[in-house]
Amino acid sequence: MYNDHLMTTIPSIEAEEYAFLKELTRDLDEKKLMLFISIYNGKRKKAEVILICTLLGFVLAAGIHRFVVGQIGMGILYLFTAGLCFIGTIMDLINHKEIANEYNRKVATETLTLVNMHGR
Repeated sequence: MYNDHLMTTIPSIEAEEYAFLKELTRDLDEKKLMLFISIYNGKRKKAEVILICTLLGFVLAAGIHRFVVGQIGMGILYLFTAGLCFIGTIMDLINHKEIANEYNRKVATETLTLVNMHGR
């Protein structure tokens, strides 16, 4: 099916994200799927970017990665508490893939709503 082929156009997609997107977009026709992928590609965050931003939190300003994924409140909290005394930043280093996946699931759901509204 074209769903499988088009999903491979998303760079550095991992199995968990692929499975989620495949299930989410299973009812889209090819035109809507292509629109979904182009919008989603522009908004999604790679786990590597979150990891780099988290590492920058140790040397520049804690919480950069939280700002990147749109968690402004947590970003401010990390900024003023030095990453919750670095414990939060260390935990986020360990869980950087989950932070990226959570953000990407949210973006995918919002993008699907946008694509479905566009088709009406």
